Amino acid sequence: MLPLKDLNKSLTTPHVNRLILIANIIIFLVFWLSSQNILLDQKLAIDMWGTEDRPGVFVMVPNNVIHGERFFTLFTSMFMHAGWLHLFGNMLFLYIFGDNIEDTFGHAGYIGFYIISGLAAAFTHILSIVFAPTINDLVGISMPSDLTTGVVGASGAISGVLGAYLVLYPKAKIITLVFYFILPVPAIVFLGVWFIMQWFYGFFDLSGGVAYWAHIGGFIAGMILALVFGLKRKKARETRLRL
Repeated sequence: MLPLKDLNKSLTTPHVNRLILIANIIIFLVFWLSSQNILLDQKLAIDMWGTEDRPGVFVMVPNNVIHGERFFTLFTSMFMHAGWLHLFGNMLFLYIFGDNIEDTFGHAGYIGFYIISGLAAAFTHILSIVFAPTINDLVGISMPSDLTTGVVGASGAISGVLGAYLVLYPKAKIITLVFYFILPVPAIVFLGVWFIMQWFYGFFDLSGGVAYWAHIGGFIAGMILALVFGLKRKKARETRLRL
């Protein structure tokens, strides 16, 4: 299922969400143009993103974080993407769902929400690798356990946005491409199916190279933040509008 838009108009202009979108796109363009020797130097792209054998300076490597090194990569890796398709998918979801979450949390609150969701996603990914041998022993499911593989992408933080959207706007209609049909799908169905798929792929690693446990961690963090803070803010805003 591919989301195309939601029928849930935001009451405020999503300035922060737009800035996050622009930042992700500009950073990727700098990388891509540098890798093609069009802008700056190819060495910059290698230093930033690295190669298959050596992660770049700004890439989050679980082993580094565990040993108290390069904590800044927990943040910088949120704004990096591995390719055009990776960027497009993440930005599409952020564009569709992010404005309403910023509308609820406010501009400043949304910044904190986004970063916390991204950090929760990163730590969940690290824990999934650390405990992969234990999970294998308990349930017999083999999971990735390489702590030296770098991770990039905004999908962990964006998963938090999706989790919050499920809590705050479960009945909102998502215009979705389902095979060859375009259908209005309730958010609770669309996001529920998406979340179940992350668990399925996470346990069975059916598509290698994707940090599915980061998606799960970010989604749950977003749900918790929405339950604790978002619902109160949403109700208070709706009360003001009725006055």
